[in-house]
Amino acid sequence: MKKYIGEIGLFLVAIIWGGGFVATRAALDGGLTTSQIMTLRFFLSALVMNIIFFKPIKENFTPGLIKSGIILGICLFAGFFLQTMGLNYTTPSKNAFLTSVNVVIVPFIGVVLYKRKIDKFGIISSFMAIIGIAILSLSADFSVNKGDILTLLCAFGFAFQIFFTSEFVKNQNPMALTAMQFTVAFVLSFIVQIFMGEVRLESTIGGYMGIVYLALFSTALCFLLQTICSKMVDGTRVAIILSTEAVFGTIFSIIILSEPITARMIIGSIIIFASVITAETKLSFLRKKA
Repeated sequence: MKKYIGEIGLFLVAIIWGGGFVATRAALDGGLTTSQIMTLRFFLSALVMNIIFFKPIKENFTPGLIKSGIILGICLFAGFFLQTMGLNYTTPSKNAFLTSVNVVIVPFIGVVLYKRKIDKFGIISSFMAIIGIAILSLSADFSVNKGDILTLLCAFGFAFQIFFTSEFVKNQNPMALTAMQFTVAFVLSFIVQIFMGEVRLESTIGGYMGIVYLALFSTALCFLLQTICSKMVDGTRVAIILSTEAVFGTIFSIIILSEPITARMIIGSIIIFASVITAETKLSFLRKKA
């Protein structure tokens, strides 16, 4: 069990992120704008992280940490801003699917930036995950709109965030690195909010509850876990495991929104979990039998 503690932590992240799509929808329906949601979620998460982990942040506050935090903060901001903006124009299921395209992008970042070889099982499992998510989330007509395009672009932001987290955490303190990227993302969000003239906040109780979930659980807890677990799991496998958030998002939709269970949900979920098994085991159990 200890051997797979990193993978277990990432699955917990995926479960919590699965509920994040419902929480974001609640915040938008409550009257908050994209920039307001971003500012609030990163302000609260950065505040919590900087207070709780003040000592390790102070001890590890170096130029390297600042540089790494700025890069991750920019990627994080770009990913969430485009994802949240896209959710204004598309459905939560499509938003979840297109966001998860980052699982295919991550391995190729290593090829382009560091000339790394791509593990064939990583590529196979990546595309298996995308097929599973597509079956799970996309509508029959495969229609594309403005929200779909914005969400697809957000996948690149998240892909770079996942990849660089796996790289930077090798030499940086996970708590300090997480707090730094949240702070950068908050500053960028606040600048955009002011620029767009959306300083005044008005929302429903449900909207603010969505923000609390996004800030404390989907952001502070999840990204801290992601950063810690990235020390134990390579970037491609991290992306594949996190892609299961689409499965958990569907489960939350069934429980909270009373969506009906369909054959597509079952088939898509099976394929996604099969992709995770492929990535983790490289099908060694089949090769041994052969």
